[in-house]
Amino acid sequence: MTDANPAAPAGSGLSLKGRALRCLAAREHSRAELERKLKPHEQTPGQLAQVLDDLQAKDFISEARVVESVINRRAGRFGAARIRYELLNKGLGAEAVAEAVNRLKGSELERAREIWRKKFGGQAADAAGRAKQMRFLAGRGFGGDVVHRVVAQPEDD
Repeated sequence: MTDANPAAPAGSGLSLKGRALRCLAAREHSRAELERKLKPHEQTPGQLAQVLDDLQAKDFISEARVVESVINRRAGRFGAARIRYELLNKGLGAEAVAEAVNRLKGSELERAREIWRKKFGGQAADAAGRAKQMRFLAGRGFGGDVVHRVVAQPEDD
């Protein structure tokens, strides 16, 4: 019989590096995300920083890949404001986030129109319907100017 505790959570015997690699295998993580997730498992002070430095030196942790991953997953469903918020919450640098958001702004109107078309299919008949459509797009992180252009003239511009 083994001495392993059956009540212990899966992966509880992993080293910090093993835990970090498991997280990175699932999806790209920023350094700040890994620090937050792995901090409870650190046994000696400085151990986590050393592991993350090693992974970053080997290019397992990359801010640019995290930004691209988030944009690829979210751009089809959300506006630049929502994606900016998500990137900042991941602890990414302000410069990388600003650059990514600026790239998204160019396609903001087209993306908003496509999302609006999938959800609603056409213009609302009354003011209440237009307000509902506007709230939907605003909640997805699209700016007020884009929301107004999509709802008022969905096929123009």
